[in-house]
Amino acid sequence: MAFSDLPQHSAPITLLQRSLANGRLGHAYLLLGDSLDELELLAGNFVKTINCEQFGVGFPTDADACDRCLSCRKIEHLNHADVQWLRPESKTRIISVEQIRDLMQTVYLKPTEARFKATVLVAADRLNVQAANAFLKTLEEPPANTVFVLLSTEPQRLLETILSRCLRLHCGGAAQRIPEAAQGWVGTFSQVAVQPGGGLFARYRLLDELLKQLAAVKEEIGKTMTSQSPIEKYDDADPKLIERWKDELAAGIEAEYRRRRAELLAALQYWLRDIWLAVSGTFETSLAVFPQLADTTQKIAGRLDSTKATKNLEILETTQRLLHTNVQEALALEIGLLKLAF
Repeated sequence: MAFSDLPQHSAPITLLQRSLANGRLGHAYLLLGDSLDELELLAGNFVKTINCEQFGVGFPTDADACDRCLSCRKIEHLNHADVQWLRPESKTRIISVEQIRDLMQTVYLKPTEARFKATVLVAADRLNVQAANAFLKTLEEPPANTVFVLLSTEPQRLLETILSRCLRLHCGGAAQRIPEAAQGWVGTFSQVAVQPGGGLFARYRLLDELLKQLAAVKEEIGKTMTSQSPIEKYDDADPKLIERWKDELAAGIEAEYRRRRAELLAALQYWLRDIWLAVSGTFETSLAVFPQLADTTQKIAGRLDSTKATKNLEILETTQRLLHTNVQEALALEIGLLKLAF
């Protein structure tokens, strides 16, 4: 199997091929998606491609594994000396510090037969704290000719310091997973963001836009779920039963609100990812999650550098992680939105 067998991942594959052709292979990639099986296929073909024996010096823009050479066959059958796969082990399903220490024993050695040594961490979000901290030291000072590929369906569980050291590629048709309402709101948000005259006041306008949308979402959810509650139909029921219904209604409204809030922030993050692509010079409408916002995306990208565009992604990830804790919502959103650069 090669890249050509994975048309559903054409966007991240194109970015990887372009990086190879430009001689800008990163030392660590984070592949994000809904299915670990799909991510493993993509990671395996990426590792095969960078070590495929058909390529001499440099890679073409459509570089793909031949699937026939000795290197490709060894990687396909998981018996290549320079390619390692780490997976969660034991009953707790974690990647332990012992596994990372074993990896460190070999990762700094020169490749024995491959162009690049490669390590694929399957379900990297299952790194426990000790393992994550041990692995972070290697990401901070990566060995030469070594590539790490992290796979995750729950990136919010990864340490921020690990996230910041990886090039993130979203796989799996992001645009199709974003509800129309969230997509429409990002369009409105982008029009506010692109307005001239930045600074603190501009960021407060963005915060106000987000808070207004969240308030409208919560009101809509409250009305819909209240109308469906038995409280509306049986107001003469036993007081204890009514009290229980009220508690269940409040919990249901809160759960649905959190879900819809996460959808909005995820949509915003996908747009920030489009901006990051534009800043890095790899933006194409065919690769964008929001191709309809291409003009606005390019205008904002023209105001930023790579550091700021990357920082925007990190800020939003941190904000989403905070919202999973007991922190006050308004405070978490204010801290996050006021740090974004547009």
